[in-house]
Amino acid sequence: MRILMIGDIVGRPGRRAILENLSALRREMSIDFVIANGENAAAGHGITKEIAKQLFNAGIDVFTMGNHVWNKKEIFDYIEKEKRLLRPANYPPGTPGVGYHLYQTKQGVNIGVVNVSGRIYMQELDCPFRTMDNILKELQYQTNLIFVDFHAEATSEKVAMGWYLDGKVTAICGTHTHVQTADERILPNGTAYITDIGMTGPRDSVIGVTKEIVLEKFITQLPRRFEVADTSYQLNAVVIEVNPENGQALKIDRIFHLE
Repeated sequence: MRILMIGDIVGRPGRRAILENLSALRREMSIDFVIANGENAAAGHGITKEIAKQLFNAGIDVFTMGNHVWNKKEIFDYIEKEKRLLRPANYPPGTPGVGYHLYQTKQGVNIGVVNVSGRIYMQELDCPFRTMDNILKELQYQTNLIFVDFHAEATSEKVAMGWYLDGKVTAICGTHTHVQTADERILPNGTAYITDIGMTGPRDSVIGVTKEIVLEKFITQLPRRFEVADTSYQLNAVVIEVNPENGQALKIDRIFHLE
């Protein structure tokens, strides 16, 4: 089986990258299931019901989110109803939506997807390590295939989580920084790992934002409203080949596609 995990979709250029490429990627690479981080899909801040539906129709099976999950007011109601839209699981009890769920491929294979958030230089949510312990107590009895989107800033925290989950999940892939790392590997106990999948969004930008705005802010230290850059796009993702019998990853490859 092959699972595609797509890095943070940023604004209109990121959505265009999905609409123009995902169908062909699924077909040419024999992709069985697609997981994408959508927390920046709506003008760089959150996601809307309309955008989510558009991208589901384009071939995304599950959205994970992150610290921008609540930026659009309509999401509070939508995330309660739409189980294909996950928010970080380590939000406190009573938070709308769910942070993990069991899905099925078209072939009827069960896949667990988990979304957790880091805490270093991020909002201090519940401990992501203990949160994963609790989730795995449930999911490990339902499927061998478990994929984790760890939405975190610090590379150290991501690397640590990789070692913590090695042999417990099929893959743990980082998101949030919008810069694809070159450290993809299969850890000793069969878990696929990469520190950050990267960004699916405007190529000539500062992690998705119009570069002139960011440069002015750095130089003047004055506040500026960030806007998603209107440029050609890049599509960052990883393809993970897995053994569905034991849940171990066999191979992980990066994708860096340019318009």
